[in-house]
Amino acid sequence: MRSPIYFEQPKAVAIAMALFAAAVALSAPGAATAQGNSMSLQLACASDYYAYCSRHDPDGPATQTCMRANGPRLSQRCIDALVAAGRVTRREVARRSASGR
Repeated sequence: MRSPIYFEQPKAVAIAMALFAAAVALSAPGAATAQGNSMSLQLACASDYYAYCSRHDPDGPATQTCMRANGPRLSQRCIDALVAAGRVTRREVARRSASGR
């Protein structure tokens, strides 16, 4: 028999990832459609969200501000997913990398 933790932990992770995706979608200019909240974006940025922004309500505007403020620290995987989802442009990434912000 499996422990109850086995079932609860994946559920908690799925809920947290869904909340993160909703926060990204709701805080983005011109809120994204459900299509824009792909599982790949959630998976790519989940560890960055937990590392830098988990103190913020995933549904609150502070989440986007926090992710932008931590842009230079975000993983390449997350940055690539944000670019693919149209949340940030390669040009902005390059500009921010060059300026150190």
